[in-house]
Amino acid sequence: MADLGSLVEQLSGLTVLETAELVKKLEAAWGVSAAAPVAMVAAGAAAAGGAPAKPAEEAKTSFDVVLVSAPADKKIAVIKAVREIKAGLGLAEAKKLVEEAPKPVLEGANQAEADAAKKKLEDVGAKVEVK
Repeated sequence: MADLGSLVEQLSGLTVLETAELVKKLEAAWGVSAAAPVAMVAAGAAAAGGAPAKPAEEAKTSFDVVLVSAPADKKIAVIKAVREIKAGLGLAEAKKLVEEAPKPVLEGANQAEADAAKKKLEDVGAKVEVK
């Protein structure tokens, strides 16, 4: 059996793009879709007496990651994280984005990318919302 602690450490070090690629490879290797369990959980909650589940076509598949604020003492780390998340963004553009918060950092991302970006920004001290 694999060392689960080591595996968690390795997965935590992945970038957003690497995480998205991993999800696609696992979906292909196992013949599953990462979106299916989310719809099933919502349907299960409705069957258990919760609020009615939205039809599958209304399920949210696109998310925006919004940088709400960055503490002054963590600003450099947040700028670096923004540049890692938003490929092709120059230093000046990243600095401007962080200084003008609240601003979207990632738009139209899937759930895995949005969660990974949120975690990366929160790990360096930023306040983030996923919409």
